[in-house]
Amino acid sequence: MQKKTNKKSRKKLNTIPGTPIYTGDKDTDPIIITHIEYNKSCFQENVYKNLEKYKKNSSSTSVSWLNIDGIYDLKVIEDVNQHYNIHPLVLEDILNVSQRPKFEDFKDYMFIVLKMFQYEPETFKIYTEQVSVLLFENNVVTFQEKEGDVFDPIRDRIRNVKGRISTQKADYLAYSLIDAIVDNYYIILENIGEKIEEVEEEVFSNPTRKTVEKIHYLKQEIIQLRKSIWPIRDIANGLIKSDSPLLESSIKPFLQDLYDHTIELMDIIESYRDMTTSLMDMYLSNISNKMNEIMKVLTMMSTLFIPLTFMAGIYGMNFKYMPELEWRYGYPLLLSIMMTIAIGMFFYFKRKKWL
Repeated sequence: MQKKTNKKSRKKLNTIPGTPIYTGDKDTDPIIITHIEYNKSCFQENVYKNLEKYKKNSSSTSVSWLNIDGIYDLKVIEDVNQHYNIHPLVLEDILNVSQRPKFEDFKDYMFIVLKMFQYEPETFKIYTEQVSVLLFENNVVTFQEKEGDVFDPIRDRIRNVKGRISTQKADYLAYSLIDAIVDNYYIILENIGEKIEEVEEEVFSNPTRKTVEKIHYLKQEIIQLRKSIWPIRDIANGLIKSDSPLLESSIKPFLQDLYDHTIELMDIIESYRDMTTSLMDMYLSNISNKMNEIMKVLTMMSTLFIPLTFMAGIYGMNFKYMPELEWRYGYPLLLSIMMTIAIGMFFYFKRKKWL
């Protein structure tokens, strides 16, 4: 995941600041432009292929949400710029999908960058997508890399004209989008927690080479989540302290709740990071203990055969005048002595609990 980001960021080297360059993967899927307009009594939803019809149908009396799935087409981004007069550096950050989550307050609008995660239970992989949010007086514009997000509950509330969102302004819509992304982090962390428990059982029962790979993968995902969630605390804090007219005073308690959620998420991530570190320590400890057990058995076996080998070595020299060589009962007596020594040492080791 990190290597892929580095490759993407190389596309921006030696370019003029403010140059719109898409740093993500090229896509062949058509760009989907969805426009939802609503107020406390009704709503309207349209899907466009370009922004021309949106410019004609947009109203200033209702709350407007323009969502763009797919940002690889620079023409669509330029059309948005012409309609809303966005700063070139903001356009650059929208197209730079490796951008760190952040919040910027302009006079006429606010710009927020977030990371949205989706968990695939079949492959146990977490996919990252950048979401950019522009908040205007009555408009919210969101940019996503591809189709599919965590905003369906918000769309349902708008379509049913229910809840607080239908009576609030664009600032509450922007908050709801951020809150939906943050709430989805809980689901991702819950899945990671279950995976940590599975790996923990595997470490104690039957640790293998794949166990190390699983622990390493979990550590990478936790680090990636930490890098994405940590800045949201600053984003929420910046929104709370902002005196912009785009944010009404009634939205501040919700933003404070969002801030509290980010603190809670960071606590969970820190505990998970400590758990994965301890899992690696436990794995190494178990492997070391198993190796010690093997060496212990081998040492006992070697110790058991040392006196037997010594006696066999002496009587294997075959000197001519060795008195026991000509004795009739020498061989069975020597075998009996060797067997007695072996059995005696075995029970001695058992008594000492070395075996």
